[in-house]
Amino acid sequence: MPKFVLIFLSTFLLLAVGCEHEKSTNEKPNIILMVGDGMGVAQVTAANYWNPQKSNYYNFKTVGLMETSSTSHKVTDSASGATAMSTGEKTYKRAIGVASDSTHLKTILEELHDQGYQTGLISLTSITHATPASFYAHVTDRDMHEEIASQLVDADLDFFAGGGWKYFLERKDNRNLFHELGEKGYEMDSLALPSKLDGSKKYGSLIAEGSLPSKVQGRVDFLQRAASSAIEYFKKSDKPYFLMVEGSYIDWGGHAEDAEMMIQESVDFDHTIGTVMDKTKTDDNTLLVVTADHETGGVAIGKYYEEDEVGNRIEVPDTLGIQFNTDQHTASMVPVFAKGYKEELFSGVYANNQIYHKLMEVCKLPD
Repeated sequence: MPKFVLIFLSTFLLLAVGCEHEKSTNEKPNIILMVGDGMGVAQVTAANYWNPQKSNYYNFKTVGLMETSSTSHKVTDSASGATAMSTGEKTYKRAIGVASDSTHLKTILEELHDQGYQTGLISLTSITHATPASFYAHVTDRDMHEEIASQLVDADLDFFAGGGWKYFLERKDNRNLFHELGEKGYEMDSLALPSKLDGSKKYGSLIAEGSLPSKVQGRVDFLQRAASSAIEYFKKSDKPYFLMVEGSYIDWGGHAEDAEMMIQESVDFDHTIGTVMDKTKTDDNTLLVVTADHETGGVAIGKYYEEDEVGNRIEVPDTLGIQFNTDQHTASMVPVFAKGYKEELFSGVYANNQIYHKLMEVCKLPD
């Protein structure tokens, strides 16, 4: 082959690769943020050892550590922890979407909605609970559930699923927020199969009066199905999307000092990560970030002992024991796992409010 032909072909290929790269980086990326409420390193360890399959955490190459304090307390709660991640600003304990002086802070969900993104939230607790509420509501205290519910009506989410219908129907002001959501175009209580979701409609599914059951109470695969349905729904549109998925009961297992509950919820969250990875494995323009708002229980995983017939403690080498040091939140750093588009931004050690700024950088939006 003549030399000038080789040069031409080489130049053409380089230009083609460059154009394809430019096309990819100019598209707005999809963002999936998964929050394991109360999930520290020990809870991730539990998901690894008690998962009957290989843990999905092994699929991550980019890992970081995140400090979780609030402006008022070294040991945070879910409200201030989630608000820091959703707004980029640390705030006081119990605050939802407001700064330390109680002024409203625009959340990343609201920012991305204004940039043409579709948006969604999934939780095992009430959709008005601290973590999901921190992405769309602005109140001075996390227990203002009816006010938070009324703000969801105007939040213009495209998809939400969880519990808490009592805050929408059994209200002191007698408003029927299901009716109001229907007037805004929502198909309510329609967590259907992915093929049944119309990409031109909006969906809300509140399938419990308060929170959904825990795994030890018999919950099956709601979190996986909801995440799968949301991603399939968003794929029906050519718009980018932001989705927050909360594994809520890892935290509750710590509060109850219930090892079995913590294990089952940690494994369920691990399985949901796997579902999300499967649904997005061909999407090179999607970023998955998995982290926590705080750690709960001061959990330690170590040796397991049994007593022999005379009362001597004997270590069981192929079994692990779980110990709780508290039934409250702790100040332990929590892990951050990232996979996909610009995942390298999430390595290192940083404060929880940096999650917002890193996500804004991924989306190339000004802070």
